[in-house]
Amino acid sequence: TKASIDEICGWLTAGDRGDTEVVVGPPTAYLGYVQGKLAGSGVQAAAQNCYKEPKGAFTGEISPAMIKDLGCEWVILGHSERRNVFGETDELIAEKIEHALAEGLKVIACIGEKLEEREGGKTEDVVFRQTNAFKDKVKDWSKVVLAYEPVWAIGTGKVATPKQAQEVHASLRTWLSENVSPAVANSLRIIYGGSVSASNCKELATQGDI
Repeated sequence: TKASIDEICGWLTAGDRGDTEVVVGPPTAYLGYVQGKLAGSGVQAAAQNCYKEPKGAFTGEISPAMIKDLGCEWVILGHSERRNVFGETDELIAEKIEHALAEGLKVIACIGEKLEEREGGKTEDVVFRQTNAFKDKVKDWSKVVLAYEPVWAIGTGKVATPKQAQEVHASLRTWLSENVSPAVANSLRIIYGGSVSASNCKELATQGDI
């Protein structure tokens, strides 16, 4: 609601963020409203999704051009709910990432495994496959933030331990070094998502690759 957004934007803009870049992703219906509330604050708004085409008969979708027209610079793509609830494939997400970057947006690209994949020892296989799908679509990795979000820890109250999260982040950096470049592996921001809270974020942030 607008009332809840007003409250959140109030403490976001009042807080001391230091040199941390802060991006929030409201639902599409409120994207313009949030961008207006945050204008000039240093906090930025991101769309939660966009389509792979600049325009056309795609009812219900939004384009990077629309996102930019609202004054926003970021879009979140490949979120686990887009993958697992709405059936978006690795290939479609890669096409979306390519188009969003070509249109001048910055992308938070999400990857992560489901519980049965984690328990089956397939975590690395899954996140490497998901990242590999779009690696050749990215010309400028400084415009990309990789978000590791294990599906089993999103909104469930379960959270990967700092050690579990760090292991995956470190593996991703090794994979990026071998499959993209050491420079990208060293500079890319890889963020962790999944039941992160005020009580556990500091410990997660002490890990070297998060």
